[in-house]
Amino acid sequence: MEIREPEIKKQEIHFVTDDNFNPGNVCIVTGAGSGIGRATAIAVAANDLTVVGVDISEENGEMTRKMVGDMGGKMRFIRADLTRDSDMDAVVAEAATMGSVKYLANIAGIQHIDSIENFPMEKYDYMQRLMVRAPLYMSKLTMPHMKNSSDGTGVIGNMASVHAHICTLNKVSYNVAKFGLRGLTQSISAEGKGRIRGFSVSTGFVKTGLALKQIPAQAQQLGITQEQVVTDVMMGFSRKKEMMAPIEVANLFVFGFSRFANYLVGGDLLFDGGMVPTYADD
Repeated sequence: MEIREPEIKKQEIHFVTDDNFNPGNVCIVTGAGSGIGRATAIAVAANDLTVVGVDISEENGEMTRKMVGDMGGKMRFIRADLTRDSDMDAVVAEAATMGSVKYLANIAGIQHIDSIENFPMEKYDYMQRLMVRAPLYMSKLTMPHMKNSSDGTGVIGNMASVHAHICTLNKVSYNVAKFGLRGLTQSISAEGKGRIRGFSVSTGFVKTGLALKQIPAQAQQLGITQEQVVTDVMMGFSRKKEMMAPIEVANLFVFGFSRFANYLVGGDLLFDGGMVPTYADD
């Protein structure tokens, strides 16, 4: 079985009329080299924001930059290791030279499949640093810019997951990280006083390389076929049996950043095909 990441088409992007969606305002997107991060960079750039795309892969990041340009948007790519404070310092400093930093999408993440008793602690530590500490540090760096912007507002969106609501087998570090991101989201909102909003996005499985890479490992761990991983494990509890496309997730970030989400303060956009609310055997 092969899962392919679908091509992004302009007609699939959610366009919003918002005075703050203009080239003078900057949106930083982490994990912009692939998957949801790439789609989000494309979608927010198409909505007239200047994008700073961040990824550890220069090749993938430059590909996203080209795709943004082909859609008529503007993006600068910066290669950065989000486990290094100095790299994140440089990203935000560079972004601030391009306009007013008003939006941050913390999307970068990885997965590792293993039981708790076998989970390598060095991998756990790396995932927590990348997926919890880095979003916190990026928020720490960008919030002062948001406060000092012309209207003193800003928005930080964090990519969570159904795994920020329920835990599944052999994903302990991912589960812990995603629950942590919801805590970060609410902390940002508690301190933002309604001027700086935080929100999270929780989806089920999305057609990305990250999802594709999970399939063989889960098949081996659970002793089932790769086809069964998709139908029985990934989509087994979802009322929708088709994975989301990355652009569908990106559109949630566009909405969350926009004026139409003014009351989305610390909340979570749960778009999971019914996996969490209907978590039960058929």
